[in-house]
Amino acid sequence: MIKKLVKAKNFQSAMQMLRQLEFSLFDFKLHMKLHTGEEVQNLLDEIREEVALLKPPAYSKFQNGFAHIFAGGYAAGYYSYKWAEVLSADAFFHFVDAGIFDEQVSSSYRDIILGLGGSESMSVLFEKFMGRELDTSGLLRLNGIID
Repeated sequence: MIKKLVKAKNFQSAMQMLRQLEFSLFDFKLHMKLHTGEEVQNLLDEIREEVALLKPPAYSKFQNGFAHIFAGGYAAGYYSYKWAEVLSADAFFHFVDAGIFDEQVSSSYRDIILGLGGSESMSVLFEKFMGRELDTSGLLRLNGIID
């Protein structure tokens, strides 16, 4: 039963990742310059051509309702959702696989990640905390794409 639940949780997770990638690329590229008229649809179509396995019908104007990338300070920051998942999955599997979660780990997390916050890029802080470079395979593992 547990295996079935995990399979159900991970069903089409790679498709969902591609969709998030589409959103992130659209957000980045849309904010790189002023797009007018059909340029917005053309930009989205180009991105979908590159990453989407299933393309929506031509009458779908998703971009007209994608207010999330304009509201709440997310402009060109939609990628942060997936970036946070990559970081958390890598740290999670690193410590779970090693069977380590003790006062030293929690103190290090508090001092480096939380304590230094936005004073350095998260890539730098993450490497200081983990003692190595980021490994993206944790996210793939979390979503059942690899074992």
